[in-house]
Amino acid sequence: MSLLVLIACLVILAFSGVLLFGAPYLPTLKKQQQEALDLLSLKPGQLLIELGSGDGRILKEAAHRGVRAIGYEINPFLVIYSKINCFRQRKLVKTHWRNFWNISISPADGVYTFLLDRYMLKLDKKIISEMEKPLNLVSYCFKLPGRKSIKKQSGLLLYHFDMPEKKI
Repeated sequence: MSLLVLIACLVILAFSGVLLFGAPYLPTLKKQQQEALDLLSLKPGQLLIELGSGDGRILKEAAHRGVRAIGYEINPFLVIYSKINCFRQRKLVKTHWRNFWNISISPADGVYTFLLDRYMLKLDKKIISEMEKPLNLVSYCFKLPGRKSIKKQSGLLLYHFDMPEKKI
């Protein structure tokens, strides 16, 4: 009985603890997966980074389009599920059990995320400080403070980040 209680506590912790770093697990619907990837406009061979990749649905869909995809997820149960879910696409998809605040997004051509409002300004600063090339970001539901989205569709917001001009 105590083993079941321990397992239940670990599962609850894994699914609720993510609120300290991003957002709860909420699967992206098929229609929104398609629309998010359409908004990002990534070409085969380009790299999508998903921050909080959950069960890997977006990663898998990106791979079907020939897009390389890396997902970062802090919930170990979802990482395992995602690795199983994306097994056939393993040449294009990688899922990592990691807090995405501690990784670099610099190689990304596009970023997809579902974060709570309170983390969006921090994400904006992270992208600006780390990007090495222009990139698009699609956020599900939540806006980047102080930025205007260039397109809105089905709760998805598209933002474009250009490289800042270098001062001479």
